[in-house]
Amino acid sequence: MKKFYIACLGLLMSLSSFAQHTIVKYLSGTDKDHTVQWDFFCTEGRNSGVWTKIAVPSCWELQGFGTYNYGGDKDKAHESGLYKHQFMAGLWTGKRVFIVFEGSMTDTKVMINGKQAGPIHQGSFYRFKYDITDLVKFNTENLLEVRVDKMSAESSVNDAERNRSDFWVFGGIYRPVYLEIVPETYIDHTAINAGADGSFRMDVYASNLKGDEIIEAQVQKTNGQNVGKPIVVKADPSAGHLEVKANYSRPALWSSEFPNLYQVIVSIKNKQGTGHIIKQKFGFRTIEVRPQDGIYVNGAKTILKGTCRHSFWPETGRTLSYAVQVADVKLMKDMNNNAVRMSHYPPDQDFLNVCDSLGLYVLDELTGWQSKYDTVVGHKLVKEMVIRDVNHPAVLFWDNGNEGGFNFGLDNDYALYDPQKRVVLHPWSNFHNVDTHHYPDYSYIEKTVNTGKDILMPTEFMHGLYDGGAGAALEDFWSKMMSYPHLGGGFIWAFLDESVIRTDKNNTYDGNGNRAPDGILGPHREKEASFYTVKEIWSPVYIKPEPIDEKFDGKIPVENRYVFTWLSQCKFVWKLAKLPSAQAKTTSAIINLTGKPLPLELAPGQKGVLDLHLPANWASNDALYLTAYGPHGEELCSWSWAIKSPQAIAKAPVIANGAISHVEQGDELIVSADGKKYYFNKSTGYIEKVVKGDKTISLSGGPVLAGVNTTLKDFTAKAEGKQFIIQANYTGDATMQVKWTFAPGKRVRLDYTYSQTGDADYMGITFNYPEAKVTGMKWMGRGPYRTWKNRVPGQQFGVWHKDYNNTITGENWGYPEFKGYHGELNWVVLENKESPFTVYTDTQNMYLQMYRPAREMDALKNNNVEPPFPDGNIGFLNAISAIGTKFQAARQMGPQSQKTHADGTPLSNTLWFEF
Repeated sequence: MKKFYIACLGLLMSLSSFAQHTIVKYLSGTDKDHTVQWDFFCTEGRNSGVWTKIAVPSCWELQGFGTYNYGGDKDKAHESGLYKHQFMAGLWTGKRVFIVFEGSMTDTKVMINGKQAGPIHQGSFYRFKYDITDLVKFNTENLLEVRVDKMSAESSVNDAERNRSDFWVFGGIYRPVYLEIVPETYIDHTAINAGADGSFRMDVYASNLKGDEIIEAQVQKTNGQNVGKPIVVKADPSAGHLEVKANYSRPALWSSEFPNLYQVIVSIKNKQGTGHIIKQKFGFRTIEVRPQDGIYVNGAKTILKGTCRHSFWPETGRTLSYAVQVADVKLMKDMNNNAVRMSHYPPDQDFLNVCDSLGLYVLDELTGWQSKYDTVVGHKLVKEMVIRDVNHPAVLFWDNGNEGGFNFGLDNDYALYDPQKRVVLHPWSNFHNVDTHHYPDYSYIEKTVNTGKDILMPTEFMHGLYDGGAGAALEDFWSKMMSYPHLGGGFIWAFLDESVIRTDKNNTYDGNGNRAPDGILGPHREKEASFYTVKEIWSPVYIKPEPIDEKFDGKIPVENRYVFTWLSQCKFVWKLAKLPSAQAKTTSAIINLTGKPLPLELAPGQKGVLDLHLPANWASNDALYLTAYGPHGEELCSWSWAIKSPQAIAKAPVIANGAISHVEQGDELIVSADGKKYYFNKSTGYIEKVVKGDKTISLSGGPVLAGVNTTLKDFTAKAEGKQFIIQANYTGDATMQVKWTFAPGKRVRLDYTYSQTGDADYMGITFNYPEAKVTGMKWMGRGPYRTWKNRVPGQQFGVWHKDYNNTITGENWGYPEFKGYHGELNWVVLENKESPFTVYTDTQNMYLQMYRPAREMDALKNNNVEPPFPDGNIGFLNAISAIGTKFQAARQMGPQSQKTHADGTPLSNTLWFEF
């Protein structure tokens, strides 16, 4: 009995010591917020020439070392960084020990206890590792030494990653470093192909097999529940890899809409028991590119709607955190993106994990920005990239470089390691039946729609430089693109401004002129107006709001642009609201009623009519709001409508204060009404100022017909009963008739009618008010962001407030910007250091011009994104200007981007002033 007990105890001890998951021991920190100090020596630039400490992982420029440089700089930084770190090794007898670098820029030489771990690694954005089993001293301290050269000794690496790249060039160990400890016989990696039909194939790459083992794979749900029986294959030491196959009935499929994940537990077993065990997540998902047809996910035609994303944080460069990865994917999903393109390198592994779990299609890209890796280096880097990323269901395509940085000799390498045989793209060109043409103008889209045959999927378009592009002109582009039967989608450049905090320049931002400030988001993910435009245009529940008029019956056309989601899986809520007046201290709406539309079932791709089922008294409210929620409860989009016309908006009464009088003093006419004095220049017809008690309100220089040369034809002023009337008529390149009406106990009324012909950037009237005296504004209209003629969607109707700012989009990020055009104006209160005043309009769809946005430092290099503004700084306009992109002027960007054509038809408007 005693012998049996000892034998059993020995077996248990043997089995427990044999079974092993991979042990991971971090030598560095795990991310930008959790670092470890290593010894560091920088050879050139700032803080060079002395041994000190540095956080790992990090980019050394952001830690105060070396020299900043942007790709393509003439003056290259050649510094190297020398790292030292002591680490304690365990008693790992009988194990293999690997040191793993998730990313190091650029050439990396690794030494363990004075001996080189392996060949110098070249290539900045790829995971690499060395077997250091024979170099490590177990159960004692070990010395790790790393030399990182910012510039590579291999010219093609510099060409692909640095010399011509349009992004910041950093140096350093910027992703984590850790040890992997595995048994002598171990699983190095797997490559999975799990199809939408339930087929499961996995290539298992195991090392040091003896021949008496089996490989066992158990598919599970992510909660650990087994799916089917274990799959078992016999080990074959002579095979390059072992293939595991099975079929599953009706698995939950993975897509961006329903990111269902599974996991597989893979283990090596022999008669001694279970050896190495790994766990790998995956999804059942099939991707197809059907020539002259489209892109299909799980058998359904799918249109990719995405942005191009750099791995970037302003204080830490390429060193990120899991929190940043999650935030970025959530922001993309919030913007109704279903896809993202990696630009221009593979991202952190965490980012792909989040794309898998939250549902975002990925184009994974080998670096090569207009130059390519040579074939020797490229073979190695393609292998490292695909082996790391192959099991992510989010990855739909491999990008073999970018914009001419294509090594055609590498195109077939991807399939060597990818059993899914994903299609390889050449972003910028037409390759593998996919036209990825960069920065097409509208005529290119029209031509493709009319005559194209290949799948259209520009992997960069709508270049969002400063406040141009991105959402601007997207509505026209997307409407036309959606009419093309072979549309694959498109990727807006870019997700974020890559503006770095310069530790050598007092921690100021640097976007390298106009090369990096091209995001829909700021560097800390501040939302620009285009964020909301993209969100509305790309909403999978699509509604194009039309103004409410007397014919409105509460029914709204709706389109289900989902691929796998039925409309019944979504939820709608409407709200009817009263909006505060111009005199109110709040901007918050009062929600009077909420409700839900009548049920409507629409299959993916179908159109229908949504009956809001509004109450009979709906028209007594000021605004209607409708919000759609997706199948997981996420807000897809909110739409809003003004219910009342501007004329019907309530205005507070004005207290009468005696009879109206006037006096003329030389060239000046002064009208006294209700305790205020209004000064007019008789030679121009313009108002000069308003005096209210001891306060002067410096409104002047108008009304001027915006952008048109006119001269005063005649000026008259006379009493008509209790009223006093001023009239001015203008002639020249256009005509305008102006009438000011002063009446006791009423606001000052301005009626004007103008007639002009030709193409105009803007149309309407302007005044001047000293910008230095402005403190803010409150208004009823679309907000809170400004708009352009070709970027109207995305802003909500309501009452808004903004403090004055001088924000320059893409150079500083105090959003929303104060200056610019604002849509669907009803009234505005201009807050100032003198005395606030209010202007109401009776005209529907009027735009408010609030000053001219400050010019970007590098705007003169790109006038496409500097739209024209009137000379006057406060305008009430019937038409406004459009904005272009970095590469196209507005006139190239479609119907909404054209100038407004005036045919001579008179336009009449009314404004009311309350001082």
